[in-house]
Amino acid sequence: MMQTATMPAAQRFPQLRASLFLFPLLLGSALHAQDDLVRVTSATATDSTGYRFTTVVSAEVTPVENQASSGTCWSYAANSFLESEMIKNGGPAIPLSKIYTARRSYEEKADTYVRMHGGINYGDGGEPHDVINMYAKYGTMPDEVYTGLHYGTTKNQFAEMQAILKGMLEAVVKAPNRGKLTPVWKQAFSSVLDVYLGAVPENFTYAGKTYTPQTFARDVVKLDPKDYLEFVSVINAPFWEKTMMMVPDNWAFELCWNIPMEDMVATIDNALRNGYTVAWGGDVSEPSFSWKNGIAWVPTNPADELTKEQRADLFSGPRPEMAITPELRQEAFDNYTTQDDHGMQITGIAQDQDGNEWYIVKNSWGVNNDHEGYLYMTKNYVRYKTTSFMVNRKGIPSAILKKLKG
Repeated sequence: MMQTATMPAAQRFPQLRASLFLFPLLLGSALHAQDDLVRVTSATATDSTGYRFTTVVSAEVTPVENQASSGTCWSYAANSFLESEMIKNGGPAIPLSKIYTARRSYEEKADTYVRMHGGINYGDGGEPHDVINMYAKYGTMPDEVYTGLHYGTTKNQFAEMQAILKGMLEAVVKAPNRGKLTPVWKQAFSSVLDVYLGAVPENFTYAGKTYTPQTFARDVVKLDPKDYLEFVSVINAPFWEKTMMMVPDNWAFELCWNIPMEDMVATIDNALRNGYTVAWGGDVSEPSFSWKNGIAWVPTNPADELTKEQRADLFSGPRPEMAITPELRQEAFDNYTTQDDHGMQITGIAQDQDGNEWYIVKNSWGVNNDHEGYLYMTKNYVRYKTTSFMVNRKGIPSAILKKLKG
């Protein structure tokens, strides 16, 4: 079952690897009413490392979930983002089915993989735009309707399923039937998904009414896919234009708006201060990212220059950070020290005891860390390690929105 909002009062606040590999986590499956929202406007949190945080702004969110042994962080993060969008719109707080979205994405990705003769990445991973694209094409449904827990498991376990699916696709692209594909390979692929995740219901009942995924999206969720813009920040492509998101999990070949690094931070800040959240993707492989402690920051020394003693003392309290430049950020992309590891939802801003602002981030690894499923990330970490982010166009500063060409 999904964890309900039972954080201690002092910590009850909202806090994309997008190709994240396997974590021992738990997927929830029950719906929660409006009064189960996690939201405060003023709170102080202290963890075992000596940081003290006070919430500055926070958006309403649904409870923390657990993606378990599946690389579906992108679906959990961006669907959680849509759940907050529903609440912001005055709608109900309904946890949406992350596995329905992921399943539709796997089917679409399989089609692209075969059309590209196996020349793209295939696996669990994805991007926030995949959630929007699947929502627009296939609709959505409540989490309780389609959990993906079909054969007696209590949490996601996708490794065997994906190994079988990948093996099927590798066989298909070899075209062993005299060089010609059969018309039934997609049916075979979907049948494996049915076995592991369960068949997708054509219709279902919610709150006494019957819906299809498309009518549920239209009549209950009521979000417009065109409202969501995705951004990157690279210096090897023109700013204020769309450019390819150059990461392996962009199997859909989506173009994203390219904006300067500081405008990226300004956009995130503006969205949060206006009650919107952000679907975030980035690198979480740094030694200064600690899930247990719920802290992510950038030391003044590069990761490969940290001594054993410095590594042991990374989370003892606030300290100066490395200055991040666009050039340093690009270098990290170019040399693979920044990769598209994980997706999460940025839900608020907090201050530490020294007055520094941090982002409050909702993760999908369950609640067993110092901040019960959330973490605090410095703005410098976001400057340095963001691969992409998505936000409602209404949360974008008007000056930045006007500069986007097209």
